[in-house]
Amino acid sequence: MTSATSATRSRTALPGPLRLFRVVAVAEAVTWALLLLGMVLKYVTETTELGVRVFGMAHGVVFIAYCLTTLVVAVDQRWPARRTAVGLLCSIPPFATVLFDRWAERRGHLSTRWRLVEQPATSGVERAVAWLLRHPGRGLLVAVVAVAVLTAVALVVGPPASG
Repeated sequence: MTSATSATRSRTALPGPLRLFRVVAVAEAVTWALLLLGMVLKYVTETTELGVRVFGMAHGVVFIAYCLTTLVVAVDQRWPARRTAVGLLCSIPPFATVLFDRWAERRGHLSTRWRLVEQPATSGVERAVAWLLRHPGRGLLVAVVAVAVLTAVALVVGPPASG
């Protein structure tokens, strides 16, 4: 197997922007639903707070993954700052990530192919994202480490102060 064949195979293993964004957006919405269920169990039925602990952590991890995915897709798809900000803000209200995903697809803002895998990068940020996309195994490792580090920081900082 030639290195070109190997590179092509590794690149084809990476889901395109549309598929990756959709999977992470739906996962973010599912974890929101589970967290809301946990909150009902804790505050309404007063039976257990285990749901909030488990689903809260899961939602936090997927929330961070969604934000990082949004930034990578935004750079690759050349989203303007406003679209990127809306995508990031949609991580806050429950289920808005799925609505944003559908809207972005209908408007043609989510391609099935990574631009930076096929075209040259034109800035430092694009070069970094291109490297992640062109080396999917290493890129995945970087993503996992980034999510873990940001989750650890969030755990140290703690939840927002309530009134």
